[in-house]
Amino acid sequence: MSDVLFQKAYDEWMSRVIRHSQGERKRRLMEMDSYNERLLLKNLWWPALGSFDHLHPEWEVSDFKDGQRFVDFAYMPFGLHRGLILEADAYGTHLRDVSRFRFGDNLERQNHLLMDGWHMLRFSRDDLLEKPKRCQQTLLAALSAWAYGAGSEVAQLTLYERAILHWIGRHCSEIKPVEVIAALKISFYQTSASLQTLETKGYLKSNRSAQGKAMSYTVLPKTYKVI
Repeated sequence: MSDVLFQKAYDEWMSRVIRHSQGERKRRLMEMDSYNERLLLKNLWWPALGSFDHLHPEWEVSDFKDGQRFVDFAYMPFGLHRGLILEADAYGTHLRDVSRFRFGDNLERQNHLLMDGWHMLRFSRDDLLEKPKRCQQTLLAALSAWAYGAGSEVAQLTLYERAILHWIGRHCSEIKPVEVIAALKISFYQTSASLQTLETKGYLKSNRSAQGKAMSYTVLPKTYKVI
């Protein structure tokens, strides 16, 4: 189920990003088939946050030499200026198989980005494959430590709860359980349990029949601070 939710969100996100891109970035996005970058999304970002909001793949940044460079992902919840850079590194590509010039250039690139106000997290392909939980903990800890505001809040949500909030988007004011079941293809039991816990956590308010059955849920303002 988690793979289905990820794939649906990923396809919608990438389609939207490509549609609004141009030039070299659009070319790179359309040709992007990087195993490492997709692994970072599937094993790290999506399980930890359950949304691709404010995450920009193949983002172009300027360095101190007025040159243009592309980073794997830039997370910019506060505007398109500075934020958190995330990169997935394969051992062979980034160390064993690079020239001395490329190795030095990579270090200089990272130094310039840090001096320019960016935060940065880099994850090895081995860790993303073998230690995804530890990588997720590092990401959430960094978001909290650097005051991005998503770490502690989102860490309290389950995968299904995050998927429901992502599906709600910013335009729904009321939802029905049958709509969630149809949209996300999850069971009645899982839907009911997730909606109830989202109500307990302050994201939704149930609208009940005279018999006490939850007929629909009103989306509360707190929800829009997360999605």
